[in-house]
Amino acid sequence: MKFFIDTANLDQIKEAQDLGVLDGVTTNPSLMAKEGITGRNNILKHYVDICNIVDGDVSAEVIATDFEGMVKEGEELAELHNQIVVKVPMIKEGVKAIKYFTDHGIRTNCTLVFSAGQALLAAKAGATYVSPFIGRLDDISTDGLELIADIRLIYDNYGFETQILAASVRHTMHVINCAKIGADVMTGPLSSIEGLLKHPLTDSGLKQFLEDYKKGN
Repeated sequence: MKFFIDTANLDQIKEAQDLGVLDGVTTNPSLMAKEGITGRNNILKHYVDICNIVDGDVSAEVIATDFEGMVKEGEELAELHNQIVVKVPMIKEGVKAIKYFTDHGIRTNCTLVFSAGQALLAAKAGATYVSPFIGRLDDISTDGLELIADIRLIYDNYGFETQILAASVRHTMHVINCAKIGADVMTGPLSSIEGLLKHPLTDSGLKQFLEDYKKGN
């Protein structure tokens, strides 16, 4: 399973990259605003800055909701860097735009997916990634992980190559369970990745090793 980090914070991206397990980055207008990145030119520059840190794919989101606007923005984003994947919302015009981008060799990430039917449409249109938001489903008492399992079954039934990118990952158990189900990618905060490092027996074992070493020196 690939590990993406969901942020626009360059320091966190560098930290995840230095860990040696980062495969890509996802971000969105809200995350950009959180880092004080506003204005079209500044946002575009920030995407390039992210691409210069990581080795893998970087999802860059269109703002337009009409077909022509999404195509225009998506083509501009794709020209920024060869690592850019155009992030398109799961709406009717978005599906049309994904098909257009697919036909023109531009990779896409279909975002804001909350049902297996939506994921099926994205795959039919040729999306590179589909992003079901499992954390937001959990927030409304719906099992986000069950959605991942449903999409995995459908994609495997028909050999769709669209990668399942589990988004809105909130914590380490989300990561583990997505890996069990067979998500191709997970994207979440740095804490969800670093949480995989932690175990009390590791801490106590290392402490004991160091104490025993000191006794012999």
